[in-house]
Amino acid sequence: MPSTTTAGTAKRTRLSGESVLRTAVALADRDGLDRLTMRALADELGVEAMSIYHHLPNKDAILDGAIEMVFAEIEDEAGGFAVPPSTDASSWVPALRERILAARRVLLRHPWAPWVMNARGAPGPTAARHVDGIVGIMRAGGLSFDLIHHALHAIGSRVYGYVQELSDDKEAPPPVAIAHLATYAPNLAAMLTEVVHDDPDSTLGWCDDQAEFEFGLDLLLEGLERRR
Repeated sequence: MPSTTTAGTAKRTRLSGESVLRTAVALADRDGLDRLTMRALADELGVEAMSIYHHLPNKDAILDGAIEMVFAEIEDEAGGFAVPPSTDASSWVPALRERILAARRVLLRHPWAPWVMNARGAPGPTAARHVDGIVGIMRAGGLSFDLIHHALHAIGSRVYGYVQELSDDKEAPPPVAIAHLATYAPNLAAMLTEVVHDDPDSTLGWCDDQAEFEFGLDLLLEGLERRR
């Protein structure tokens, strides 16, 4: 068996900026963003923390690079960031819808990413190309830059703010709870009574987050089409 020193040297030899970032993404996915420390990252890589600084100067650089890796994954999921050549006034909505759903699929695998994006501010080149492609799709569809600017804010709130639900509504409230609720919130109780049922094909059970996301997204896209 190789000695600890030999094994450590082999790991250090293979260390690169890319391997550090891939490990950082995997660590944040597994343990959460709070556990992504330089010490934890070094332990995961099997190196001393100082070795990481030869490839990335500080934790901010690691976070920025990790976000770039997430957006590279979105690019792969979306089949590229270029505007589909056939995009026009009749096809921009489905093209944009699929682009957004591709981003959501990736972000659900990395729920910490929106928090980092909010904290770090300006996007890197890959993240910027993602936004550029979205702008291009809307522009090809005939939207003005002013409307596109407003749309980006609305879309961003929808995509990044919906990655994690603020409340846990996976299970429907029991009938007794709904009956009690009716004493002080009759309209809410009536709604819950209506939507809680045993239909296996229902999109509510308690809430299907994907169905609710797509419902809100479709309302948004329909509204933008009317504004266009």
